[in-house]
Amino acid sequence: MNDADPFFGLSQMHVLMTAVGAAVFIAHLLPRILFKSAASSSAIMMLAGLVIFNLIPGMPDIPDPTVSPALWEITSEIVVIVVLFATGLQIDDIESWKRWQPTVRLLVIAMPLTIAATAFLGWALAGMTVAGAVLLGAVLSPTDPVLAGDVQVGPPLEGQEHPVRFTLTAEAGLNDGLAFPFVYLGLIIAAQGADPSVWIVEWMTRDVIYRIAVGAIVGAFFGWLLGRSLFSSWGSAAIEKSGPGVLALGAVLLCYGMVELVEGYGFIGAFMAGLVCRRVQKKHHFHKRLHGFSEAVEHVLTAFLLLLLGGVLPALWPVLDWSHTLIGFGLILVIRPLVGWVALWRTGLPPSDRLIVSFFGVRGIGSVYYIGYATGHMEFVNEDQLWALVAYTIFASALIHGATSFMVERYTSQPA
Repeated sequence: MNDADPFFGLSQMHVLMTAVGAAVFIAHLLPRILFKSAASSSAIMMLAGLVIFNLIPGMPDIPDPTVSPALWEITSEIVVIVVLFATGLQIDDIESWKRWQPTVRLLVIAMPLTIAATAFLGWALAGMTVAGAVLLGAVLSPTDPVLAGDVQVGPPLEGQEHPVRFTLTAEAGLNDGLAFPFVYLGLIIAAQGADPSVWIVEWMTRDVIYRIAVGAIVGAFFGWLLGRSLFSSWGSAAIEKSGPGVLALGAVLLCYGMVELVEGYGFIGAFMAGLVCRRVQKKHHFHKRLHGFSEAVEHVLTAFLLLLLGGVLPALWPVLDWSHTLIGFGLILVIRPLVGWVALWRTGLPPSDRLIVSFFGVRGIGSVYYIGYATGHMEFVNEDQLWALVAYTIFASALIHGATSFMVERYTSQPA
């Protein structure tokens, strides 16, 4: 047959489906066979993406995030809001202030210090503009509820609530939204300059106070409304006969959309909705079904995004040099452990707990969303460096934290 014969031609879509399917299957199965854990799946997925998109003939080109950030922004946004809702659902016990104190300290102390230290390194070592450096610190500041699933609490009603796991889970659930004021700060500095007298009042009142408060209040209201609807007498009869998929996805999209429409932070709203919905009926078995569906959606979209991120690494890495390497490893191995240790001082956590919580500041999908959002709304001088450094840091975090997450499993299996 000649080369133009449509029956024997290789469809680009079928090549893509075959390669992606094989990569996802191997990346999720291999760690469970070799290490009896799923902890290294993220790094393997990115490596698989690097191989299939750069070495297999017939694969489509990946959209360059420095040119077309919209795909990256939208995909990562959906992943994060679904997983934040699921994260709120899975926390069993929130009543004790003692349990929340380490999380609050990480959010109030460790997160701003992380942003400041990372921004300083970006400015001093990599020669970034002030706006680019602030944006770098902001997008790399949140810990990740997606890639850090192995070090967080278990699904609803399973009771895996060791203080280490609770702190890492609650921190990741909230700091994805709390990074947004600092992302806006980078955008404001890029547009209006670095003189704080020009923008400090508006930034504090609108981007910090108003948007955080609205995100928390509206998200909590929709979580309560969802819980009252699901667990009323008529709602309970309905959910017993229906699958959780449409309910979970519809609820999180409704909540997120409404929070964003009133100019709040939708990430905070999604987490609060899951957290408050769970409180309406803490022990209801339907929480497991809601969480299970949310987790399935999260895994599918995360796999797709990690493959793309791995595939685009060779195009991004040429702009990296020794200074970017220092920033990435400095954040993971020095800045986060140090500021985490300081923030957790006198919280009641024993030194071993403080050490593990401080070290496991996993970076991931939230950073992809923020850099996609920022570069989609404004052009930065250091845009290619920002994307490359974010991708590199996520990859390094997946390798380092994935290879060491067994420590959390072993440690938290002991009595708290």
